[in-house]
Amino acid sequence: MSDLVTKKDDLIRYFETGAKPRERWRIGTEYEKIAVSARDGTALPYSGPDGVERILRELVERYGWEPEDEERGHLLALKRGPARVTIEPGAQIELSGEQCDTIHCAHREFTQHIQELIEVGHGHDAVLLGLGMTPVSRIDEIELIPKHRYHIMYPYMARKGRLGQRMMKQTAGVQANLDYSGEADAMRKLRVSMGIVPLLYAMFANSPLMDGGLNGYQSFRGHIWTDTDPDRCGMLEFVFRENAGFEDYTDYALDVPMYFIVRDHQYLDMTKPPGITFRQYMEQGFGKERATIEDWGDHLTTIFTEVRLKKYIESRTADSQPPALMLALPALLKGILYDDDCTEGVWDLVKKWSFAERVGIDDQAHKLGLLARAGRMTLKELCSELLSIANTGLQRQHALNDKGEDETIYLGRLMDQVRNGYSQAALTIDKWKGRWNYDVRRLVDGTSYEAEAWL
Repeated sequence: MSDLVTKKDDLIRYFETGAKPRERWRIGTEYEKIAVSARDGTALPYSGPDGVERILRELVERYGWEPEDEERGHLLALKRGPARVTIEPGAQIELSGEQCDTIHCAHREFTQHIQELIEVGHGHDAVLLGLGMTPVSRIDEIELIPKHRYHIMYPYMARKGRLGQRMMKQTAGVQANLDYSGEADAMRKLRVSMGIVPLLYAMFANSPLMDGGLNGYQSFRGHIWTDTDPDRCGMLEFVFRENAGFEDYTDYALDVPMYFIVRDHQYLDMTKPPGITFRQYMEQGFGKERATIEDWGDHLTTIFTEVRLKKYIESRTADSQPPALMLALPALLKGILYDDDCTEGVWDLVKKWSFAERVGIDDQAHKLGLLARAGRMTLKELCSELLSIANTGLQRQHALNDKGEDETIYLGRLMDQVRNGYSQAALTIDKWKGRWNYDVRRLVDGTSYEAEAWL
């Protein structure tokens, strides 16, 4: 049992202990990927001889991964060194990479992971798609994996919004985790990361297809978050106050309803009406259970805001991408958030918007991508400025690979796309209506990881 918590200061201290000196700053990336049948594009199930669990077991047998998480005999996670492979609710496959000092390190790890998955997938007629949403299978056709946490969340989602179950089963994103030196630095990074959310949706829009056809959005995944659970999703208005601090975030998280606590490796469901917030739990307990700092850490993982605070800053906005663009998000954020001048330059791009304007621009970005507008400027223009600043930051950081290249190489393709005014979603829509001629097999062939020149 971890330490009991009885007062708010204990929870604030949790964030304070995440602070690191600049020389120890690293960047971590989490890559969610859609796995489908190569034959018809339907979502790969978790179970069965060609399911994701079988793929996990082959990664153990062939590539030295070790089982890490099992529930009732079902394999749910792997580990190898500091990296983990986990499974999202609809059997999306996620790599949680090591904390890297450069994007080159992340690239090596991601490349090895994808090569292994492709090799194993060949034996099961399975492919990975460079999309942010499964394009064919409907949610009732997708198996919910046998992880108790998700079986608590899934029915609760249906009570809180219309699209949360789609989020769980159908979507995939890229997340980047960044360190901070203290409270002021953490809140500045949280504010800037939250401020650029509409720009990230515009650049990384990649979920225009679902249920076998177009859905009317460039990032339907982004739209999903607007109707999932208002208690724990979206952007946070208080973050944009200059004096916001750890206590403000703690107060926010204290009043988010809880999903569960874990005792003896068992999940205790806390979602039954009327529900209980962490503040209530800390004050009165839950049955015989009392709040611990480990419960607080678990609770923070159930907050799904666009950017969230743990013992690091986690940016969660970007749709999953083709492999050649998977490193663009961590590269962009490292460029702007690990250089003070660049951080300030990016904040200047977005600081004048009111919160209502931010929400409106965000909604436009989901629908229109780079064509959306913020006043007199298009998001294409703002994204070009953002990428230019990030590029400068990476040049200054001057982290070289063994070929003498700095980390700007991971922004090149994204910069070209933005300069030409299109996102991956726009490309997919054009191909779906054009040379793919609404043919799912052509979609699968055209968006599979093996179709990409990315190594």
